Amino acid sequence: MAVFNLFKLSALLMGLLSNSNLGLWSEPGKSVGKTPPSCSRIECPSYDVVHVGNGYEIRRYNSTVWMSTSPIQDISLVEATRTGFLQLFDYIQGKNTYEEQIEMTAPVITQVSASDGPFCKSSFVVSFYVPKENQANPPPAKGLHAQKWESVYAAVRQFSGFVSDPDVGEEAAALHASLAGSVWSAAIEKSSAADPTSVYTVAQYNSPFEYEDRVNEIWMMFDMEDDQAI
Repeated sequence: MAVFNLFKLSALLMGLLSNSNLGLWSEPGKSVGKTPPSCSRIECPSYDVVHVGNGYEIRRYNSTVWMSTSPIQDISLVEATRTGFLQLFDYIQGKNTYEEQIEMTAPVITQVSASDGPFCKSSFVVSFYVPKENQANPPPAKGLHAQKWESVYAAVRQFSGFVSDPDVGEEAAALHASLAGSVWSAAIEKSSAADPTSVYTVAQYNSPFEYEDRVNEIWMMFDMEDDQAI
């Protein structure tokens, strides 16, 4: 089991450290509602789909726990994700206070706080979804902190291929445009005004050995009363 677990972790590490130009994008944003293949093999956070729109869906995530890096300052999301995942890789391999190995999960997410200009550094927080069996008491580790999310909504746009910096910006802009004028857009703007630290989140699910059916996502998180979302 430990050898198999290490193989899974190494595969994801290689994917995050690989050159983003190795993969070509196929109809980005067209695969709304596709279940990431990795979620049939490893644990992913659970959610309910409450609405499907034109090029996006609205999900309600249950309460979750994430182990997160400190903010990483960089001009590149790809580079920041590599830096953060190296810390998280060590963490799940046992570099934590309990010296406990932890099962791999998906997705690895990168929360983006945008900079003031194209050549300024942005702030990125990279996070690993903590398995349910560890959520009550996630092992602490130097340089990392646990984030507990209460039930939260997310507007989600899916895209394929290997993640690259220019395409992430385009996909985030496309999600924002597709939500324009909707009740979801108003809720996102309200939540952003209350907490402007995170503009959007990039979720990556696949190992580098999966060249087809790759699934990545842009998340825009927001709070909403459940009866308003029905």
